[in-house]
This record gives sequence, structure tokens and C-alpha cells, in this order.
Amino acid sequence: MPEKSSPSQILFGYLPNQTVDLKGAVWKVSEWRNAIRDSAIDLVTLKRELRRAAAPWSVKHKDGGYVADLAHGREVLVMRLDRNNGVDVEPFPRLWFCRDEDCHRVLMSLDQKCSCGCQASPLQFHFVGYCSECGTIKTPYIPRCPQHQQVKVRFPGTASAAEIIFSCPVCTTVLRKGFGFPPCDCGRGKLQFNVHRASTVYTPRSIVLVNPPSPERLRALTAAGGPPRALAWVLDGMDKRSFSESDLTGETLREQLTAQGLPEQAIDAMIRVAEQSGGLKSTTLDLSTIPPAALEQARSDAVTITLACSESRLRVSDLVHGTDPRSDNGILYRQEYPESMRAAGIHSVELCDRFPVLTGMFGYTRGRSTPGESRLVAFREKNGTYRVYADVAETEAFFVRLAPRRVAEWLRARGADLDGYTDDFGARVSILKACCIPDSTGAGGDEAGTNLLTLVHSFAHRFIRLTAVHAGIDRNALSELLVPSHLGFYVYAAARGNFVLGGLQAVFEGELDRLLKDFTTGEHRCALDPGCRAGGGACMACLHVGEPSCRYYNQYLDRNVLTGVAGFL
Repeated sequence: MPEKSSPSQILFGYLPNQTVDLKGAVWKVSEWRNAIRDSAIDLVTLKRELRRAAAPWSVKHKDGGYVADLAHGREVLVMRLDRNNGVDVEPFPRLWFCRDEDCHRVLMSLDQKCSCGCQASPLQFHFVGYCSECGTIKTPYIPRCPQHQQVKVRFPGTASAAEIIFSCPVCTTVLRKGFGFPPCDCGRGKLQFNVHRASTVYTPRSIVLVNPPSPERLRALTAAGGPPRALAWVLDGMDKRSFSESDLTGETLREQLTAQGLPEQAIDAMIRVAEQSGGLKSTTLDLSTIPPAALEQARSDAVTITLACSESRLRVSDLVHGTDPRSDNGILYRQEYPESMRAAGIHSVELCDRFPVLTGMFGYTRGRSTPGESRLVAFREKNGTYRVYADVAETEAFFVRLAPRRVAEWLRARGADLDGYTDDFGARVSILKACCIPDSTGAGGDEAGTNLLTLVHSFAHRFIRLTAVHAGIDRNALSELLVPSHLGFYVYAAARGNFVLGGLQAVFEGELDRLLKDFTTGEHRCALDPGCRAGGGACMACLHVGEPSCRYYNQYLDRNVLTGVAGFL
């Protein structure tokens, strides 16, 4: 049954065991036909992101051992859609009813003729049964009249399965109201019933890898200095155009040589030679003073930033160099842009106009959508190998970094114990030493790290909501990637096929000052105040965004960190 959809629609709406509406009927996706294996993705990076995304289920022991399997080396395959083959579907549920409104007898097959004489094709049931404890989906069981072996259905006109009435069309005996709550075969839960399109029936679980690194790109990064040099470049403000152009320091060179397995004496000798020849930049960065967890996170975020900047990087300074100082744009870029960024507490805004993004679906849940509340069902093959169904698209993104000294002052006002600093570099290092940022489950963080994450995350969500307005993009078409250890975040546009929207570039080149002024001085109250502010300062009316757009499931959000009595703004 041929039916055409875009690759992005298939990625989100045509996954294995997902039900879909096609040509007036309900179908269940069996598999992507002849899916193409993508072997160019670095599996270490992929597995780390998968473990992070599945952590909320793992801590509640509802991941089926997924995180543990990944940690122990279980194979993961990245599968991309073969556009010439598409997906296979099968009718589901296999239950129909007579189209005649006065009849509505339940039929067991599409070809079965109704005894009322109706010649029209029957309609398919759109309710299904599901179990949140094992992830199964079943055709509802409907009892028949013991005497006449028939049953008819009457729908209430609502989406409530509990109000559906089943009765005998001959003797009019009411056989059941609703589907009940029969136990699931798994023995751990009961079947629930809903319209097949409901999010409780199927919620895909996704990951996003920005600039998914291939093994070749990682080898090139390592050869140029690796994570230590990337970290030094980011902490130094990213003034050089790429990290490979940045100056080596004794600390980064030592770490690079240590990773290569060289003995300590040889490393000391090589560093002395480099220092004497003037090939090293002096720095006060002492990595040993940074907590190991914070250092690991900082390095990981620095690599993400480095890879994201490797394809394209357009800075405000580039706009300045391309204009006459006396022109309208020259004045805009030299005066209005810097002033609006200072008022918003922003160090820099950059545009990446070629921003490869891998969006991957690693499993699904049935039941409550809150991560960890229902069982995660990972996609896997019969031999136990896990699958990630993915699509890589090139899009555009903003990279926003907050002003480090202003963030440091804000953290100090909230009780954080920061070392002294005299410049942006010192402030960044002091923040790294003082803050352990929690993950999406709340683990691994401290008070200062939680405050920092809440600030960066709240900033990102308000930025997304306002950017959507100024760029003319649907809010749900924008997503975030946080790098809180470096006081920054990416906002990128979801691509449609191979088409890049262009809205972010238009804002960057002509309306960035208006966006930031709106961010700073625009309306900060919520339509649901005072209840919203009293209940945490974030809700769907002010800061929340769609779940696919938020990597922290709308946690760590609070308008008070932006505009409260001690707010950042």
C-alpha cells in the first residue's frame, strides 16, 4: 500500500510498533524496510548520549537493563531510512464495525458482511489496549451475547473509552460499558484503553547529537590537541577562529602527551623544550583544582562546541568587518548589537549556518509520558542488538554564551563560594571549580551547579520562545542543546528534509538587537500568575517548550532566576 511521507515525518510518526492513520484505516508499523546502517557515527559518543537520555528510567529500574547493557558494551546500530523502500505496516487493531449508524455490529474482518445487509465497507476500531509496564499493545476483547453471538457498539461522542457501550443488537442486553481493566499477560500491570493516536499509547523517546562525530573527525580533533586543547580554547573565550589555531599551554600539552602513554620524564623534557622555544602560552589554569566530574563535563561540552563550530561560524565581529562604519548596518552591528548583548548579560551570539544534527529514536513508552513513570521499551533486533532509528539533517543554529563575570556575580549573590578573578577567563575557571551540574535525573549536582543549570536553561527557553516570534518559526520547530559548564546553549531549527529554514540567519543579520531588547525589557509575567510564580515559576504559558525541544524534560526552569528580586537581568 504505497503512501508518501517525508523522512522527518517517518522518523517521528512511523516507528516500529507505532500505530498510524493511512487512507482511512489504522495500521501498525512493522519495520523500516531495508533500513540502511550508518557506520560513520562515533559509537562512544552515541552510547554516552543514550545512557544520559535513558537515565530517568534506569534510576527507577524501568529501562529493562538498557543503560547497564550499553555500559557493558552491547552493540548499537544506527539505522537510516531507505527512501526507496520505506516502511511496512499491517492492519491494527483487527476489529471492525458496521458503517450503518443504526447497526454498528462488531465484525472480525474487513471482508465480513454484516447481517443487517449493509454493503458498505466496515469501519475500523480506533481504540487499542496497552500496558505501561511491558509496552505491549493489543486488540480490545469484546464479549458477545451468549444467546445470539452478536454484539454492537455505541460510541459516546467523546474520546473516553469508559463510556463506550456494547450491547446485543438482537435482545438489546447491555454486555459491557467500556473495556474494563483486564490484567496484562506480563503479570505486572493491567491493560488500559485509549484512542490509538493518544500520546499515552505511544511516546517515542529521542536523542539529539549535534555535529555527530565520525571516527575520522575525532581522530583529527585528537591529533590537533583533543579535549584538553578544546577546553583551553573555550575557556579562553574562543577568540581564535578555531581551536586548532589556539595557542598550546603547558597543561594541555602535558595532558595530550600523557594520553599518548609517554613517560613523565619525557613529557617534562618536551614541555621544557617547548617553553624555551616560545611555543607555549603561559596560563594560570590548574586542572587539578577542578572537581573530576565537573572537569569531565567541561571537556565533553568543549568537544561539542568545537565540533559544532568546525563547519561554520559567523560572529558579530564578522558582520562588523563586512560593513561600512557609517552605513545603517555598520551602526547596527557596532553599537546596537553590543549594547543589547550587554544589557542581556550575554558575552556573544554566533550563527552556525551549516549545523548537522542527528535525531535518533531509541525506544518508546506507553502510559504516562513523564520519564521514568512507565517502562522504556528500546528498539532491538532478535539477537539483542539495540537499534537507533535516525536522520541527519543540516540546519542553522544560534550559539549563545552568557557573560562569565556577570554569571559569577549572580552565583556569589546566591551563596556560591567562588575563587577571586580579574577577567573572563578567571571567572570561567572559578565557576567550573564551584559548580557540579546535575543530570536530567537530578543526580551528581550541588546547589551552585543546580542554580547555574537553572539559569542557563531558563535563559534558553525564553530565548527559544522569543526567537520563534522574531524568526517566524513555529516554537516546536526550535530545539535546544545546553552546554551549561561553559555558560552557553545552542538553539537550532529543525530542518525539513534538506531545506534550511533561514529564519535564524535573517534574525542574526538584522534583528538580533530587537530580539535581545525584547528578551530584557519585554513582558516577563505569566498569564497564570500568581499561581505559576508560587508553584515554581515555570509553566506551559511562560517557559515550557515541547518535549522534543527540551533535553531536560522542562525541569530546572524558573522565571525568578531571570527577573526576580535577585534575578540575572
